[in-house]
Parts: sequence; structure tokens; C-alpha cells
Amino acid sequence: MKPIVTLTLNPTVDKSTTADHIIPDQKLRCAAPKFEPGGGGINVSRALKRLGAESVAVFPVGGPSGVLLRELLEQEHIQQKPVETVSRTRENFIVVDASNGQQYRFGMPGTPLSQEEQQQVLATLKSLPEVPEFLVISGSLPPGVEPEFLVRIVRAAKGMGIKVVIDTSGPALHQVLEEGVFMAKPNVGELSKMAGVDELDNEAVAQAAHKLVQDGKCEIVVTSLGPQGACVVTKDTADHIPAPAVKKRSTVGAGDSMVAGLVYGLSTGLSVAEVGRLGVACGTAATMNPGTELFRKDDVEKLYNWLLQQTLPTAA
Repeated sequence: MKPIVTLTLNPTVDKSTTADHIIPDQKLRCAAPKFEPGGGGINVSRALKRLGAESVAVFPVGGPSGVLLRELLEQEHIQQKPVETVSRTRENFIVVDASNGQQYRFGMPGTPLSQEEQQQVLATLKSLPEVPEFLVISGSLPPGVEPEFLVRIVRAAKGMGIKVVIDTSGPALHQVLEEGVFMAKPNVGELSKMAGVDELDNEAVAQAAHKLVQDGKCEIVVTSLGPQGACVVTKDTADHIPAPAVKKRSTVGAGDSMVAGLVYGLSTGLSVAEVGRLGVACGTAATMNPGTELFRKDDVEKLYNWLLQQTLPTAA
């Protein structure tokens, strides 16, 4: 099987903890912090590892927090191709109020990525020892990076015969789709913006996604519907997949886990219907664990088997 490569332009070290109560203007006693590697593509690589697939994570990294990020990935046995930067890697903070289970997520701004460092990222991707089957581009853009840089990466990857999977938002998503990718995973809000409406119901989601496929912007559109599951659309099918009912503890990494399930399914030859259900199973399983733990494989298998019993897709 050809390798899978993930690209994270705005990686992070996620620090998570819990407090008995979150009360303003008081010193809060917190549990010992837990440090985990984070950022869209990095989480996809971590999730792929849990499914039994190898990937290569490409990401910019710098400073003491960057050293920690690399160490954390080594602990999880993730293959990595870091690009050294002048700026230090950002850190995010997640705290859970133990009294009510509410989660507070503090996302810090990314650190700048210079033009020279961007070129180093592109050169790293082009110099991989083996051309991958999939390139997963996931996460936000750091300061100094314009959407056009993603377009250049996508264009280069397609020229090498690589299938590009995109999971980002805003202008970056819109411009990359103009270039065309293999699969896109917008949420329903992003799909609504592209359709030029305030909101979409289930039928309208399928129609808007199908238009993206018809216009040649991607071959598969997986629209995340949050607690309602996902809608998977190709030129021939529209598949609404419900999310199994589970006790949710955290939504951190759920979207990245879904992407990992989708890509793993595609790389192992599953049908599109099976791929969509595996993606939903992975995303749902990730919400069952606290903090940034992602999912447990046995939870994924149970949810996936349950979803396989659901209605199969209908013609679009």
C-alpha cells in the first residue's frame, strides 16, 4: 500500500486539564496537565496510526514547544518530516469544568511562516522518497500564508498523481476547490457559504455538495453535520449517515478522526458507503474520550458495525 502523507501548516501542542469549578477572579486548582500533539493533519496521522495505517506527517516546527511536539509524535511512533522554523510552535489550552462537564477550548494564534519556510515545506513534499497515494491537507493557515500557497501544493500534488484530501475553511477552502481535489470535508456552515445561503437542510446539503462534484471541484464531498452525522456525495450517490448516540466527553479531534477514517477506508479499498460509515464511526468514537485523546479502535469497530446495518445510500 502506498504511503499517506499529512500536511499541517499550523501545528500545536495541546495542553489539557480539569478543574473542580471554573469561577472568575479566583485561583483555580487544576489537575496535572496532559500534553498531546495537535493540529489538523497531525491528528489525522495519529488517528491513522490507531487504525493500523502508517503515514508521514509534514509540518513546520520551532522553539522549545516544537521540540516537545516532535518528542510527543515520536512517543506515538508517528513518522515525521518536520521543517525547522524561526518562530516557535504554538500551544493551545483545553480545560474541563468537572462540576458540569463543560469544556473550554483556548486556541492561540499561529506563528508566522516566512516565504522561505513555505518554500521549504513545498520542497519537503516534493522530495519524499515515495510518492504517496493520498495527501491530506488539514487545519488552518498560520500568519503569513496565503491560500494561493495551498493551491500551489495541490497543483504540484495532482501533477504527481496524488489524490488530495482537503479539510480547511474560509478562503483557503474556496480557492483550493477552484483548483480541484479528490475529496473535501466541509462542515455544513462552509457548504452553506459556498452555496450562497444562510443554512441548508438535509436535502439541500446533498444538492449543494452534488453541485461541487458536477463542477469538477472534487470527486467526493463529505459534509460534517455535527451530532447529525455526515452526508457523503459522489456523482452517483448521496448518503446521509446518522451519528450513533453516545455519551460525549470532548469534541476535540472529532473532525480529524473522521478524515482519518475516510482516508483509511479509501486506502484499503472499501466502498464509498463503507468509507462514509467508517469516517462517522471514527468521528463519533473520538467524542467518547476526554481532552484530546481521539478514539479507541474497539469503540470505532463497534460503531462501524452498527452503522453498517443502516440504510444504504440512494441515487443523487
